[in-house]
Amino acid sequence: MVMTGLVGLLVLAMILSLSVGRYGVGLGDLATLVGGWLRIGPGRDGVAEPVWRVVELVRVPRLLIGATVGAGLALSGAVLQGVFRNPLVDPHVIGVSSGAAFGGVLAILLGLGAAVLWVMAFGFGIGALLLVVVMSRKSGRSSLLMLVLAGIVVSALFSALVSLGTYFADPNDTLPAIVFWLMGSFASATPERALYMVPLVMLFAVPLLLMRFRINVLSLGDEDARALGLKVEPTRWLALCCVTGITAASVANSGIIGWVGLVIPHFARTLVGPDHGRLLPAAALLGAIFMLLVDTLARTMIAAEIPLGVLTAIVGAPVFLILLHRNRGNAW
Repeated sequence: MVMTGLVGLLVLAMILSLSVGRYGVGLGDLATLVGGWLRIGPGRDGVAEPVWRVVELVRVPRLLIGATVGAGLALSGAVLQGVFRNPLVDPHVIGVSSGAAFGGVLAILLGLGAAVLWVMAFGFGIGALLLVVVMSRKSGRSSLLMLVLAGIVVSALFSALVSLGTYFADPNDTLPAIVFWLMGSFASATPERALYMVPLVMLFAVPLLLMRFRINVLSLGDEDARALGLKVEPTRWLALCCVTGITAASVANSGIIGWVGLVIPHFARTLVGPDHGRLLPAAALLGAIFMLLVDTLARTMIAAEIPLGVLTAIVGAPVFLILLHRNRGNAW
C-alpha cells in the first residue's frame, strides 16, 4: 500500500514538474503530448510549437535527470547507512562527492567543455574511492573504522583542493561558474545528457537493489554476517563501488546536492521499516519525489533559479531535526 502511494506521488510530482514554470503548460496540452508519446493521440500536432519545445527539450530532460539523481542519492544513503550500521552516514562520508567536485572545478578552471567536465568529475570521484581503499587497507583487510577515517581524510583533502581552485579562479568569469555548479543545479539538463545519465545511474543502482537482502545480513555486523555465510568484504566493496558510481555521476552532472542521502532514508525507514528489501525501493521513490519538488521550487520561486543545494539544506535540516525528535530513544 505504501509503495503504491509513493508511485502515485511520483506521478503527481512528474506532472507538476512538467506543467509548472515560468512558461505554464496546461494539463490538456500535457495530456496531448503524453498521448503522442504513447502513440494514442496527435502529440506535437495537437499543441503549439513553443509548448512542445518547452516540454520535450527542457522539462522532460530536467525531470529525468532530477528524478534519477534524487533516487540515486537516496538509495546510496540508505545502502551506506546499512553497510556502516550508522544512521548518520551519507554518500559524502567516503570522499566521493569532494573528489568529483574537485574534478569539475579543475575542468572549469582549465576552460574545458561540459563533456570533459563530466568525465573529469566522474573520474576523480572514482579516484577518491580508490584512494580511500588504499588508505584503509591494513594487513590485507580493512575495518569499518579505518574506512570511515580514510573517507574523512580524503574528503577533507579534496575539499581543500576545491577551495584552492576557487581561490585562483577569475572572480569576473570562472568563479561564479564554479560556485553555481558546486551549489547544485539541473539547469544544464539536455536530452543528450539525460540519455547517458539515466542508464549510467541505473547501471549502478540495479545491483544495489538486487543486493538488498545481502545488505540486511551485512547490517547485522561482520561476525554475524560471516556466520550466516556472507562474504563480507566483497559484498561491502561491491556496494561501495556502486554507491561511488551513483554519487560521482550525480555530482558530475549536477554539482553537490546535500541532505538527500541523509534525510530521505530516515523518512523512508519511518514508512516501511528497516528491512532493506522494502527500504531501498521506498528510499529511491522518495528521493525522486523530493528532488522533483525541490527543483520545481528552485526554478519558480523567484526570477533567478535558486541553487538546489541551498533548498535541500533549508528543507532537509528541519525535517531531519523533526525525525530525530520523533525517534529519540529508539534503538537503531
